[in-house]
Amino acid sequence: MTELSTVPVALRAAAARLLDRYLEAGGVDDPRLLAAFAKSPFIAEYAIRAPAAFGAMIATDAGARARDHPAFRVLVAAALTRCSDVAAAKAALRQLRRAELVRIAWRDLGLDADVLEIMAELSAFADAVVSLAVSWLQQQLAGRYGHARGDDGGQLQLLVLGMGKLGGNELNFSSDIDLLFVYEQDGTTSGGRKELGHQDYFDRVGRELIALLNEPTVDGFVFRVDMRLRPFGDSGPLSSSLSALEHYYTVHGRDWERYALIKARPLCGDERCRAALQAIVRPFVYRRYLDYGALDALREMKGLIDREARSQALIDDVKRGRGGIREIEFTGQLFQLTRGGREARLRQRALLPTLAQCVELGLLTAAELTTLTTAYRFLRMTEHRLQQVRDEQTHALPQDAHERARLAFAAGFADWPTFAAVLARHRDATSALFAALLAPPTAAADETAATAGPWQALWRDAAGAGSDLAARLAASGRADPDTLATVVLDLQAERFQSRLSQHSRARLDRIMPQLLALFCTGVFGDDTVMRVAQLLRAIAGRSVYLAFLADNPDALARVLELFAASAWIAEQITRHPFLMDELLDPRVLYAPPDQARLHVLLREQLAQTDDLEVAMDTLRSFRNQQMLRVAASDITGQLPIAEVSNQLTAIAEACIDGALVLAWRDLAARFGEPWCRDQQGARRAAFAVIGYGKLGGWELGYSSDLDLVFVHDSSGEAQHTNGAKSIENQVFFRRLTQRLIHLLSTTTASGVAYAVDTRLRPSGAAGQLVTEYSAFAHYLASDAWVWEQQALVRARALAGDASLCGHFRTLRATVLARPRAGAVLAREIT
Repeated sequence: MTELSTVPVALRAAAARLLDRYLEAGGVDDPRLLAAFAKSPFIAEYAIRAPAAFGAMIATDAGARARDHPAFRVLVAAALTRCSDVAAAKAALRQLRRAELVRIAWRDLGLDADVLEIMAELSAFADAVVSLAVSWLQQQLAGRYGHARGDDGGQLQLLVLGMGKLGGNELNFSSDIDLLFVYEQDGTTSGGRKELGHQDYFDRVGRELIALLNEPTVDGFVFRVDMRLRPFGDSGPLSSSLSALEHYYTVHGRDWERYALIKARPLCGDERCRAALQAIVRPFVYRRYLDYGALDALREMKGLIDREARSQALIDDVKRGRGGIREIEFTGQLFQLTRGGREARLRQRALLPTLAQCVELGLLTAAELTTLTTAYRFLRMTEHRLQQVRDEQTHALPQDAHERARLAFAAGFADWPTFAAVLARHRDATSALFAALLAPPTAAADETAATAGPWQALWRDAAGAGSDLAARLAASGRADPDTLATVVLDLQAERFQSRLSQHSRARLDRIMPQLLALFCTGVFGDDTVMRVAQLLRAIAGRSVYLAFLADNPDALARVLELFAASAWIAEQITRHPFLMDELLDPRVLYAPPDQARLHVLLREQLAQTDDLEVAMDTLRSFRNQQMLRVAASDITGQLPIAEVSNQLTAIAEACIDGALVLAWRDLAARFGEPWCRDQQGARRAAFAVIGYGKLGGWELGYSSDLDLVFVHDSSGEAQHTNGAKSIENQVFFRRLTQRLIHLLSTTTASGVAYAVDTRLRPSGAAGQLVTEYSAFAHYLASDAWVWEQQALVRARALAGDASLCGHFRTLRATVLARPRAGAVLAREIT
């Protein structure tokens, strides 16, 4: 028998009895068994019941290796293939589940497997079971009801969304699984003995699946299934069509459902239905602006969590208690909900990669990431150790001394006090960080309630004060109170207040006392008051921006500072309120990215969408955001005037580059890429954009247009694109240029990126929109007017093929350096 000294005294007797029972059942001794049985009676009971299978598992490397999703599919498919009815399938899946969980627990407890690897393995098993069980059930039902078919005649499959930990590939050892059932379109089944409407048919598939997995039998269960996250919860239909789901999230969707859908992952279903579902869910979960309105909803959830965590039952709960797993998950999802619409890298299902991206984005420090990551790993390990004792869905720390000794031993600690101290340290750190992230920010001056009270009263009583309001404002410090009094009364008037939702009114009530304090104690003139009033009216119906200002007094103070300094900035922010996001962090606001970083940032943002309209708005939003940073740095004196022009020019270049990427991608997808054959052999034809005037000379202003010339180098034979629908290269490049200009100059909801002037091309407005390079070079060398050659002084190749841009630089130098008769040149210039 294995040496007992490896096991804590409190656990030795029980573990020895389990080992004796295993050996009596025909098992073979192994030095690792006593410790494993002490940590997990669940493993021991399986070993006693199936000693041959257990012995074979621990004697081979099968017990040491993690299985991936394809390996689990092979196992599950083999189990279901042998089954002719539901009863047999229930038995087969339950027996497979018990064997696999024992194998995974053995790896986890005895072989030091990584906790993330264990979660991924458990999730892969559940994924394989659900997806293959759905296919098996639909085949079983085919004789009775036939198949559901779409308008195109294709067979429709039930799409099962894994929610929560299953969706994030973070399933715990004895977890239930949260599912949501979706089907593509309504209709009627065909090909069976009885027809069913698609709703009834997929509801039936769903019920059969739940029974197959969830219903207890003599072999136990496979997974407890929770369907409460479906539309309308327990009172709603079991499955939903795509159209019904879209209507529900548009009309009835709540903030907690956005939170729940962050991790949603399709486990089965065809690609068309998956893509359609993603198109519905993504805009519901991830708003295109920074969603500070979600903070209030998350604070309400935190309040519920705090009240729940204070209950006696949850004090020792490692999931829902103070500083538990749920608080770490909320920390990541806080940033996902507020910023995921703008930052695609935050749209991840797994928690730890999301937190890592928060550091990349400056939302968390590296130290905070270490705190959260270390705590999460420790808490999830603890959760697994609790559940591996008897395969129970529990998160509660034990109160019994014997069970405490077991948990400490399984977690790798000498005794309970040592384990408990480390656990407490992790929970304290997590709780403090979580509370700080969701706490409403204090005012910039950290006013006490007593100090803030007079400004709240002044705003609250303004409507009743009427003509006396100006005098009260003067008494509060406003030297010229009349304009401010008029603005305040207008904002309190019924005609304005009636436009506001309850949330908006509450948020305005939080903003106005701060504004009154700033206007009465600061040096802001009437122009600033009127500009801020215009902003408030513009965002009155968009409570997310009111929430932003209410929750960020420092940003509100920067709004006043910039509005006082620049009517242009005030106009831009009022017209595009999303620009207020840039005011949150002065380190970002007053530090515009350099030229290389601008290109990278814009390309990253444009890569997040295949929708051309969304991409055009993204381009304009990027331009407006970056120009605001430059303007803010300009008016505060942090950028010299020459650097301002350089920054504005670099922004324009990044936008041209981004627009060219979009235009090329769109045309190449339709027609293929342009190729030709000349002395160099077969090659891809190149394209370049040349900037003239202020753009070429690094002298752009805030409202400058772009002087652009376009060239390509297609020549020789076989000048056409290589796509299935081929067109001539000249046509390709003309359409490319037209598309590029359209992307930059068309007015959208976000305005215009840049006006484009192409009259500096060869032969001006009468010439071709895009010119073949050799013809362009000949024109400049032989036919160009003196003023056209003069324009080359400030011309630069900005975007496109690097080699073609290099040829232009050589051409420019050659033309400008050509010897000229001074008197003749002076006369022509004159």
